[in-house]
Amino acid sequence: MRAENLSLSFGTNIVYDNASFNLPKNVKAGIVGVNGAGKTTLFKIMMGQITPDSGVIDVDGAELGYLPQVIEIPDPNITVWDFIMSGRPIEKLESALNKLYMDLAQNPDDARILDEISAVQDKLNHYDVYNADAIMLNIIENMNLGDMLDMPLSKLSGGQKSKVAFARLLYSGAGVLLLDEPTNHLDAESRDFVCDYLRRYRGTVLIISHDVDFLNKIVSKILYIDKVAHSITVFDGNWDDYKRKSGQLRRQRDAKIKSEERQIKHLSEFVARANASSPTAHGLKRAGHVRAGQLEKLLAHRTVRETEYKRVKMDLSPMREGARFPIMVDDLWFRYPGKKLLYRKLSFHISGGERFLIVGENGTGKSTLLKLIMGYLTPERGIIDINPKTDIAYYAQELEQLDMDKTVLENIAMPQYNELQLRAVAANFLFFDMDVFKRVGILSPGERARVALCKLLLKRANLLILDEPTNHLDPDTQRIIGDNFHDFPGTIIVVSHNPEFVEQIGITRMLVLPSGRIEDYDHEKLEYYYSVNSKE
Repeated sequence: MRAENLSLSFGTNIVYDNASFNLPKNVKAGIVGVNGAGKTTLFKIMMGQITPDSGVIDVDGAELGYLPQVIEIPDPNITVWDFIMSGRPIEKLESALNKLYMDLAQNPDDARILDEISAVQDKLNHYDVYNADAIMLNIIENMNLGDMLDMPLSKLSGGQKSKVAFARLLYSGAGVLLLDEPTNHLDAESRDFVCDYLRRYRGTVLIISHDVDFLNKIVSKILYIDKVAHSITVFDGNWDDYKRKSGQLRRQRDAKIKSEERQIKHLSEFVARANASSPTAHGLKRAGHVRAGQLEKLLAHRTVRETEYKRVKMDLSPMREGARFPIMVDDLWFRYPGKKLLYRKLSFHISGGERFLIVGENGTGKSTLLKLIMGYLTPERGIIDINPKTDIAYYAQELEQLDMDKTVLENIAMPQYNELQLRAVAANFLFFDMDVFKRVGILSPGERARVALCKLLLKRANLLILDEPTNHLDPDTQRIIGDNFHDFPGTIIVVSHNPEFVEQIGITRMLVLPSGRIEDYDHEKLEYYYSVNSKE
């Protein structure tokens, strides 16, 4: 795979500027860069969804398989089994082959039909027709999908759909797999299986991921997309190797910049003295002209200092002190129309200032419980009592609180803040100058997550309800928001599949669904739940 002189701009926003790279066949590579650098855009160019201004990406005719962050299913009524099976067009090819043999019986001397039979048979061999069922069942078993094979996709949660789509992609046998944040929806057991499967995969695998451990276990190359230089650089090794080598290059670059700055200062001073000298100092004047030429050349080709991207800052101080018991749930029953009960006689209370974690298997209603608390859904029976002193700010897993057709500034706007104040807060979340006028729909998932966090900040609530708040965020930003939430003086209710984040914010109790058990926080129990459960 190679890219040559790739350039792409959206208005004044330059994504790539004559970017080039080469990757060997069947490589496993990670794609990294700050949010908005153009990682997902690179995949969309490969898929033909975006046309670059100039340049090409050549995948050598390989079939592409793509796992986006947000899964869109064309036919929601198809069953999980049929959807996964459709990953390899074996049934269609076998039907075509039978028809060709029937045609051949009618026209035994037709060389064209023989050529077509050979081509179809080659495709069937490519899809390993005789072992395909065993391959698919192995994926289904190891990704824990056996209990949902007869279910239509419309009945699955968002996390379940993503997991099924991942299974279908692995089964597809595509020559190039493009994976955009693939571990967001994997439990520990499935994750281990996927790691091993991708390492042994007979094809090229490109992975966009903030999961450092996942990258370290799989990739042997890193493509770094530089948002400042609009370039793409290939590093040998995994994530850890890349961090070490990029650190060395950064230090070398800084040393070169300092050396150039000293030369520029010396030449500038010399030229200034020469220009100010007596008209009869011909030798000094000539030397000044020479140095001026050197200075001009150096300034034209000087090494550009990398932009230091500020880290996200969050001031989560509540506007007012919260209640002793901000939320009490009593005898809660709920089911979606036509489905079984999610909760039966669910009761618990939240104490002011505590960190409350909700865990459970797929489909047990973790996100649903948060939506019930927010009033977006109505319980079948029971009470959710929210104390009048409780101010809630909600971070939705799918970022539903954002309007994709509005700008960053319009999304975060609140009556109590003027535009200058809003722009100052937006800058803390890395939206500078004209960035605030970008439509949220064109932002990367990581950038959208930052907009949602910005909205959360501006509410100054004393109760935070967080549904997978670290999804789409790079590791540095995850750690930063973890530190901020740890220091938050109010109450936090959280659904999270990120053990490091859960540890960081200081969970006090856990609600286990579907049983409704309340347990004190325990590290070993937490590790157990994350080893068997996957995100809704």
